[in-house]
Amino acid sequence: MEYKMTIAGLERSLPLCKLTDEVYIAAFVIFGDAELTVAAAGELLKRAPDYDYLLTAEAKGIPLIHELARQRGDSKYFVARKAPKLYMTELFEVDVDSITTAGDQKLYLDMADAEMMRGKRILLVDDVISTGNSLRALETLTETAEGTVIGRMSILAEGDAQSRSDIVYLEKLPLFRPDGSAIS
Repeated sequence: MEYKMTIAGLERSLPLCKLTDEVYIAAFVIFGDAELTVAAAGELLKRAPDYDYLLTAEAKGIPLIHELARQRGDSKYFVARKAPKLYMTELFEVDVDSITTAGDQKLYLDMADAEMMRGKRILLVDDVISTGNSLRALETLTETAEGTVIGRMSILAEGDAQSRSDIVYLEKLPLFRPDGSAIS
């Protein structure tokens, strides 16, 4: 089963994947889709508030945040990592519960990045916002770094995220029943 939709003027077919016995989600994978990444970034930038830096969670938001920064001419953006790296010092860490990742997950921010974020306007970016848990984790990291969250953007809003007034997104993505019919 697939869900066909138009995103940033481009037609895409998203495979439906079982989340629970009663709920399926349409799998939106931006990796490898350069055409969609470029188009979506361009449309999001038209709606973006003025910001100093972009922040996303590893990994699916990385192509999008990179393209946003490239199109706007930003020289720096930040990625909250899923695991500490050797080069990272004095880590900030936060727990996150993502519906697309099994098990416990943490996000980490390096002190050098946190120092650059201090006192700056941070725009949070993700490919799809559903439960908002990843966003909350990014907000916590931003607050810990003493930055200010000035906005939240994604390509798609899924489920309850569609009714949030604090998120800018391009398209709504419904949830699905096992027979492929849309729930929302």
